[in-house]
Amino acid sequence: MSILSDKHILLGVTGSIAAYKSADLASKLTQAGAEVDVILTGAGEKFVTPLTFQSVTGRRAYLDADLWGSEAHVLHVNLGKAADLLVIAPCTANTIAKLANGISDNLLTITALAATCPLLIAPAMDGGMFDHAATQENLTRLKERGATVIGPAQGHLASGLVGAGRMIEPAEILGHIRIALGRKEKLAGKKVVVTAGGTQEALDPVRVITNHSSGRQGYALAQAALDAGAEVCLITTPTSLTPPIGARVVKVNSAEDMLNAVLNESADALIMAAAAADFRPKNVAKDKMKKRDGIPQIEFEAAPDILKTVADSSVEKKRYRVVVGFAAESQNLLENAREKLQSKNLDFIAANDISANDAGFAVETNRITLLFANGTKEILPLMSKSEAAEKIIEYILKLLE
Repeated sequence: MSILSDKHILLGVTGSIAAYKSADLASKLTQAGAEVDVILTGAGEKFVTPLTFQSVTGRRAYLDADLWGSEAHVLHVNLGKAADLLVIAPCTANTIAKLANGISDNLLTITALAATCPLLIAPAMDGGMFDHAATQENLTRLKERGATVIGPAQGHLASGLVGAGRMIEPAEILGHIRIALGRKEKLAGKKVVVTAGGTQEALDPVRVITNHSSGRQGYALAQAALDAGAEVCLITTPTSLTPPIGARVVKVNSAEDMLNAVLNESADALIMAAAAADFRPKNVAKDKMKKRDGIPQIEFEAAPDILKTVADSSVEKKRYRVVVGFAAESQNLLENAREKLQSKNLDFIAANDISANDAGFAVETNRITLLFANGTKEILPLMSKSEAAEKIIEYILKLLE
C-alpha cells in the first residue's frame, strides 16, 4: 500500500477488551510499510503487553513510565511532531473525555496535545456509555476540532449487553486510515467514477449470461483513487469483494443498468474497468425455462455501448474530463485496443491479454499495455492489480493537471 509506505503512525491503545484487536491493526499497518509507534495507557497495558506490539511492529512500545524516564522533557513532543496520523484504537469513554477537555495526565493524552497531525479515534466501551450525554458531548467537541470518529459498531459487549460500543474491525480501521492520509494527496477535491465486475444479462427470472470478471481490477482502481485523495463512486456488479472504505457504491446488474448509472454521474475521470456485455438476449422469458420444454432458441441483440454513449454525449454535457477504457482481448491485443481507443474517443486504454494464466480475469496480477490518444504507449510488467491501479491513477492525474 504505497499510501502507507514510510508513513509514521502513532497508535494509542487504551483500557478496553478490544485492545487485542489493536495488535492486529499494528501488524497490518507495519506489513503495509508504515512505521508504527504504540503508546499504551496504564489500563491498556492490563489487556495487552508492550512485547506483543514490539513483536509485530519491530519498534519499541511506550508506556506511562517512559514519560518520567531519560526522555521525559521531549518524548511526547518528539512522538507527536513525528506522526503523520494519531490513531487511538480502542478509545475508551475516559480517554475521549480527557481529549475533549484537554486533560493530559498520561503519555498518550499529553502526546495528543503536542501532536500537530490529524486525530482518528475508534471508540470502544460497554453498554450505555457511548450513548451517554457526556460521551456524546465530548465526541461532538472533538469532531468540531477536526477529529475523525469511526464507529463504534452495534453488537454483543463484554458485559453481555447488546448495543453500540464494539470497536470496528482492524481492516475497516485500516481503510479509514488510508482515507485520512489521502486527504492531502494530489487528487483531493477531484471525483473519480470507476466501474467494476461483469454485467449480468437475464435469460429468465433465474438464469443470467455473464463473464469471468471478478471485479478485482476495478476495486483496486477505486482504492487507488481514494488513496490519491479523490472522491470515488464505484459502480459495481454483484461480486464477493468488499468495496473499499470511503467509496460511494452503486450496485447494478446489467449493461443497461451500468449505462444509466454512468450517465447519472459526472466526474473528473471515468475508469471503465467493468466487463460489460456486448450482447444480451433479445427477449427475457417471463417464467423460468423448463428442461422438459426442450433446448430454448435464444436470439441476441447488441447491449448498450457504454463508452460510445459517453463519448457521444461528453462534448455537450461535459460529463467526464478524462475517460479511460479497458480492452480484455484473447487475440490481436494491440490492434483491437487501438480500434477501441479511437472509436470510443478515449484518453487512454489499458489492454490486457486474458489468455495469459497470470493476468486478466480472476487472478491477483495483471500485465497491461497502456495506449494513449496521442499515439504513445507504455508496457507495464507483471504486477499486482493494486500496483497497476496506482500506475493508471498516476496517468489520470497527469492528464487532469
